[in-house]
Amino acid sequence: MKMSMAMEFCPNCGILLGLEAASGNRKTRFFCPACPYVCPINDKIVRKAVLVRKEVEPIFGADDMKYAPKTTANCPRCHHGEAYFRQMQIRSADEPMTSFYKCCNENCKFNWRDD
Repeated sequence: MKMSMAMEFCPNCGILLGLEAASGNRKTRFFCPACPYVCPINDKIVRKAVLVRKEVEPIFGADDMKYAPKTTANCPRCHHGEAYFRQMQIRSADEPMTSFYKCCNENCKFNWRDD
């Protein structure tokens, strides 16, 4: 029996369902590891979740970089040699800080980061 691989989610709690192989008289089925929900594979799974992409919020606001210090950095887009910068610890404490840049060229204003 060939089965397509798809992600199914529990209609009760939304957790990813596990796949339990058939054994004895029991058929192969999906099960929820957090609640008692069980769905045999040969039954139609009625509810399908549609994933919606969340809007990404900027790390810094428009005015945050306006008052940031300037440094010497080459813009990857226009190759201007000066940029505003901010630093933030976005990974674990033993990793270096991440630098965020914004091109000072008024016609470019490209944002990039250096990990």
